[in-house]
Amino acid sequence: MTFDLVANDPHTKARAGIVHTDHGAIETPIFMPVGTAGTVKAVQQRDLKDDVQAQIILGNTYHLYLRPGLEVLSKAGGLHKFNGWDRPILTDSGGYQVYSLSGTRKIKEEGVKFRSHIDGSQHLFSPEGVMDIQRTIGADIIMAFDECTPWPCEYSYAARSLDMTHRWLKRCIERFDSTEGHYGYSQTLFPIVQGSTFKDLRVKSAEFIAEQGREGNAIGGLSVGEPAELMYEMTELVCDILPRDKPRYLMGVGTPANILENIALGVDMFDCVMPTRNARNGMLFTTQGIMNIANKKWADDFSPIDEELGGYVSTFYSRSYVRHLFHSKEMLGPQIASIHNLTFYLWLVKQARQQILAGTFREWKERMVRQVMTRL
Repeated sequence: MTFDLVANDPHTKARAGIVHTDHGAIETPIFMPVGTAGTVKAVQQRDLKDDVQAQIILGNTYHLYLRPGLEVLSKAGGLHKFNGWDRPILTDSGGYQVYSLSGTRKIKEEGVKFRSHIDGSQHLFSPEGVMDIQRTIGADIIMAFDECTPWPCEYSYAARSLDMTHRWLKRCIERFDSTEGHYGYSQTLFPIVQGSTFKDLRVKSAEFIAEQGREGNAIGGLSVGEPAELMYEMTELVCDILPRDKPRYLMGVGTPANILENIALGVDMFDCVMPTRNARNGMLFTTQGIMNIANKKWADDFSPIDEELGGYVSTFYSRSYVRHLFHSKEMLGPQIASIHNLTFYLWLVKQARQQILAGTFREWKERMVRQVMTRL
């Protein structure tokens, strides 16, 4: 994998670049739809390509390992062949999912023992094992195995966790560099900066991760409940340390405003379940602001969901009709809403890229943060 830095905004730390993988190029800044169990919920691959115009999607190591399992994925020829997605895929390491299983997991130096949420069976995720699992899944970008600390947490806990995450990273790198991919294309490993919201720990981690010289780097542990201001403070601190010539991925973030503010701080890649999860609950993000499609005010509004956005579902279906689908509990409602919200997120980062290239990002960003977070 290689990264070309194309432009820097003159008034912020925002950048535009291109990530090159064997499954295609990714123009940054980019948002990556989350496909936890091998599918972006309620969205077909054709819609992801044609309407959403996604350039890369995510898979989740924990969920794919448990179901359908490595044997099926290996026989299929990897996740690309299994789900029919022929563009880049990133897999997270399962660290966050294991973190969320706080009642049924034990963290030790060896790795993490946990019980499956499906059948209660016991499993071990070690740094080496997670590298092997992600090799078998077949992602283009593989994430290091780390511990995601909760927020808030004690400094002493965050410090101990960080040291273990760094030791695990060394084991991840050793295993990754001593193995080959299964399917004939190149894969790359991203380390993850941790350290909770403690400045000295974030600096320590960012410096350690930068020293590893990998082809890209990630920032974790900043979408676990902390205030946005702390997220921005830690992100800026870390981005100022991580190499300029490598892509920076902020994991699990977030709202449209979060994405725009973090682009301004130097982040290149984002993912979040928000556009699809909120869509299934009737929250639509639009170029003019946020709609709760269940509200009565949309009952006789026959205008398109978002004419300015473009894309098939956003311009073909009316607000009134989508409201009717939700009230009737028709499956098509959440499907339309999911495709629409993802189309909006991809539109937003594409617009940001164009503004960076034009040198007009800062003024545009200030206006758009207010506009897209307005409640309609």
